[in-house]
Amino acid sequence: MQRRDDGDTGVDEDFAAQGFANIGAWILGRNMFGPIRGPWPDESWRGWWGKNPPYHTPVFVLTHHARPSLEMEGNNVFHFVTEGIHAALERAREAAGRLDIRLLGGADTIRQYLQARLVDEMHVAVSPIMLGSGEHLLTGLDLPALGYVCTECVPSARAVHYVIART
Repeated sequence: MQRRDDGDTGVDEDFAAQGFANIGAWILGRNMFGPIRGPWPDESWRGWWGKNPPYHTPVFVLTHHARPSLEMEGNNVFHFVTEGIHAALERAREAAGRLDIRLLGGADTIRQYLQARLVDEMHVAVSPIMLGSGEHLLTGLDLPALGYVCTECVPSARAVHYVIART
């Protein structure tokens, strides 16, 4: 819980904290940055999160429509990459140095990186909450055929955490 003292501890919090540790850059799909489709009408949209996004590192946003980089509070700089997943990964590697790169999504972006075998390790939390419609994360993928295995499965009271790694 943000800015409150009554948050949870335990397995779920441990996995959440691990997701932010040792991160030097992020990659996300355009839909994770904002709801705007097609060409950018202007540069007024600055993301879902307000003036100080939670990333605090360079963020590479995959898009088909060019846009200048966007600097925000908290060392957040968003770079808009039009050359595809490999170019975004190369730029993220340069920015991250020896630190990790976190691929945030959305589902289509994650599927592209998995299909290309560019994901080293992935954490998936499955919670028994009905969210309605949406994209299925693993549609069309045969993870074992791509060389991925489940290396960890940890249940908690609120979710089951799966760690999937490339062999």
